[in-house]
Amino acid sequence: MPVDPSRTPRLNDADTLRGALRAIQRRTGLPVVFGGPVHGNILRLTEFLGARTTGLRNLAVRPGTGLGGRVVAMSRAARVLDYGTARTITHHYDRPVLGEGLRSIAAVPVTVAGRTRAVLYGAVRQPIGLGDAVVDTMTRVARAVAEEVRVRDEVERRLALVEANAAGRGEPAAQELLERLREVDAELRVIANAVADEDIRRRLLEASRRLTARVHSGAPAHRVRLSPRELDVLSLVALGCPYAEVARRLGLRPETVKSYMRTTMRKLDSHNRHEAVVAARRLGLLL
Repeated sequence: MPVDPSRTPRLNDADTLRGALRAIQRRTGLPVVFGGPVHGNILRLTEFLGARTTGLRNLAVRPGTGLGGRVVAMSRAARVLDYGTARTITHHYDRPVLGEGLRSIAAVPVTVAGRTRAVLYGAVRQPIGLGDAVVDTMTRVARAVAEEVRVRDEVERRLALVEANAAGRGEPAAQELLERLREVDAELRVIANAVADEDIRRRLLEASRRLTARVHSGAPAHRVRLSPRELDVLSLVALGCPYAEVARRLGLRPETVKSYMRTTMRKLDSHNRHEAVVAARRLGLLL
């Protein structure tokens, strides 16, 4: 069936950053968390939880300036005990930072392919210092976000490759795009199951669901319900992966993969893997 590349969903930077900030606040108890994306080496602060003023909103931070600019320039975490008196940073942004009442601040980069793509901050309004445990937690969240961004980049790269050659090629180009989308969908599910952060896992699986729903927008209504794990297994089987490979990529035992497939085939009234894949696609359950 024809596939319209313009209808395929992109993961959203703002949603990703907000989810990361919620995860940091939930795990650390920090009263103020904020951050933003980096474009052209300029960090722009766009997302906030716990802020009392708007002084930092949409602030553009240049590389090497302030705490965030230092993180962008070095591509590693940094922190200050008392922002207003810190000697390890420049003081270009004292007015909005101190106007918010922030004292002890930590910042970590979201690094993808050696480039800082965003910076996440955590702060308190007292000069009490943020310990290694807090910075380690923030760093783990940043790494999970980096993985999500890497997947998004790969989705968009593959789409761009196909779209660039699709003009005038008709159905073959559409079929090529569909096959690439199936690969991406399977990868989204594999990564989602390897990510510890619940918010990021949910967003990756939601991106997979939207991808499938849009491609199969005309699929008939159905009552079959496959569990997320059954869909994980079936999406890899649909790519031609043997059970041992499915087990390795999902961190399961081969016997467990076979059990999931037996249940899936029973639900889809199928006698083998191929029939199950065809039935799932016909019903719009699988890309």
